[in-house]
Amino acid sequence: MRRRLTVAILGVVIGTLVLTVVGGLLLVRRAAISTAESEITSEAEAIGGLMSAHPAFTQAADLDALRRVGAFDRLTLVGLAPAGSLQDIPSPLVARLMRVAALRSGETVAGNVGHVVFVAQPLNLSLAQRQALDDGLAVSDVRVLVVTRHVANPVNGIAYFVLVAGVVLLAGLVVAAVLARRISAPIVGAVAATRQMAAGNLDATVAVRPGEYPELEELAEAINTLGENLGRARGLEREFLLSVSHELRTPLTSIRGYADAVADGATDDVPGAITIINSEARRLERLVEDLLDLARLQARQFSLHIQRVDCGALARTVAEGFQPEADGLGVELVGVDPAGVALWADADPDRVGQVVANLIENALKFATTRVEVGANRVDGWVAVWVSDDGPGVGAEDLPHIFERHYSSDRVPGRKLGVGLGLAIVAELASAMEARVDAQSPLLDGRGARMVLWLKGRRSPDGRDDTDETMSSVMLTPALPLHPPV
Repeated sequence: MRRRLTVAILGVVIGTLVLTVVGGLLLVRRAAISTAESEITSEAEAIGGLMSAHPAFTQAADLDALRRVGAFDRLTLVGLAPAGSLQDIPSPLVARLMRVAALRSGETVAGNVGHVVFVAQPLNLSLAQRQALDDGLAVSDVRVLVVTRHVANPVNGIAYFVLVAGVVLLAGLVVAAVLARRISAPIVGAVAATRQMAAGNLDATVAVRPGEYPELEELAEAINTLGENLGRARGLEREFLLSVSHELRTPLTSIRGYADAVADGATDDVPGAITIINSEARRLERLVEDLLDLARLQARQFSLHIQRVDCGALARTVAEGFQPEADGLGVELVGVDPAGVALWADADPDRVGQVVANLIENALKFATTRVEVGANRVDGWVAVWVSDDGPGVGAEDLPHIFERHYSSDRVPGRKLGVGLGLAIVAELASAMEARVDAQSPLLDGRGARMVLWLKGRRSPDGRDDTDETMSSVMLTPALPLHPPV
């Protein structure tokens, strides 16, 4: 890669040099020709004026002297016949360049042929003056003074350009080598680190050197962050597998123990043993169902039946179903105010019910005395939330509360699952194009609130309910609800 970068940079430098040299030579040539044209035009006009006033200066000897003094290649008189033809045009000039019409009107004509510039200046001579001349031209011809001068070829200074180009090329080679090394070294390090990560070494990092290019520094930091996140995900997955294994082993051990006791006649309370076996089997069934649900959700192998749903009524119904479980735990479960207005959203009612159920179950794990279920309309969104008065969620845990394999035992001893509920909530919300978030603490450094956000819709009969709100019991004072961005 370093070699390719060096070659590419050198190619740009060489291309720039070639264009600069060629452009410079063309510019110098054009400037030299333009300057020479301007000079000999003024000189030819002065000489032409002198000859028109004093025809004696048209003699061959005088013309030769003027040519040497003015450093002209040619200084001669040509004849412009009445028919428009030019006689005795000096080489390399041709008639089409002389602009006969302009000469006949008395205008000065200037131009160039390659590196030869010329000026044609008509002389204002009377018939008597033309008759007195001994120049071999017809008396009727208008005398035209033609002056030529050769402009030095700028290629003669090519050695200077080659020297400058050599110095620039050498400097470009040094700069290309330094830049290629500085750019390629971090990329090579990034490739090596990612290969180590792919091989399983998630501790591999890319060194970030002081003064590094911002883009390369961002690349290194992104790879390092990726490694940290992968390492964290691996740790969470390991903890999740250990937790699941423990949860599976505990009911299996109970089922096997009581089944062996019944089979061996080692217990007198057979109905009680069967009850425990049935309870542990149901616990296993719930765990396996949660695992299957999470797998199906992640693979999007499930169907949604989207329809207009009254989220407030649905949340109230789900909350009522958890009343016996809350009573058994000694927790007060406060539901949505039944007198509130409808809160409509487009969603799958079964999946919304599953989300609310998982949020309530999660709140019951950690609540001290109270769990609250609420719903309201906030800035065009329908918010359905479940809050508890437990210890709250730590600031370091809050951003990860809905991640897969994440679990946080805020209240040891009250265990109602293996921490899959919130991961299922996040997957279901994503499938319904809804949002979920967590807020904590709510009051006096305690409490947590999980919120499901759905876009508010009109009622099925077309009535606009966007300005109506639902009253609900909330922890007071509690964090205000802010809709997702």
